Amino acid sequence: MKTRFDRWDRDRSGGLDRGDFESEALRIAEAFGVAADAPAAMRLRAALRGLFELCADHAGVPPGEAISEVQFVKVSEDLIFEQGEAAFNRALRPVVAGVIGVCDRDGDERVDREEFVRWLTALGLDDTAAEEAFEHIAPDGAEALCLDELLAAIRDYHYGRLEVELIAG
Repeated sequence: MKTRFDRWDRDRSGGLDRGDFESEALRIAEAFGVAADAPAAMRLRAALRGLFELCADHAGVPPGEAISEVQFVKVSEDLIFEQGEAAFNRALRPVVAGVIGVCDRDGDERVDREEFVRWLTALGLDDTAAEEAFEHIAPDGAEALCLDELLAAIRDYHYGRLEVELIAG
């Protein structure tokens, strides 16, 4: 969770605010040549903003204030380990759907290898690690991943059940 915190806290302020989450949406959209005001980019930004608000509410952070690293780790651990997979899925499904909306260039509601690699490199992973992650995640050599497969991979990563990186350290 420290790696995730550090990836969002790009300005190294020591806290996460709504803008940190929205900036990730803009980086992903930019990597795919999607305008910030395009519907897909706006949906991803809204999903990440919703995730921030969920975390802030759970941590008891007053509106307009940042989530500290300690608060973020505690909220994440509660979401992941205390509340279980169903809560994790509820929190992250809109984000993953938003990512697919931005990344899916052919409209099949799936993320193919090239789209997956571009997405993870927008998050800071190098091409080789992103390719390795796709190979590891794609079931039986599939050429693309659907929402449920991506959500399962992200969940497995956060639960320590995935043997490849999805977030650059």
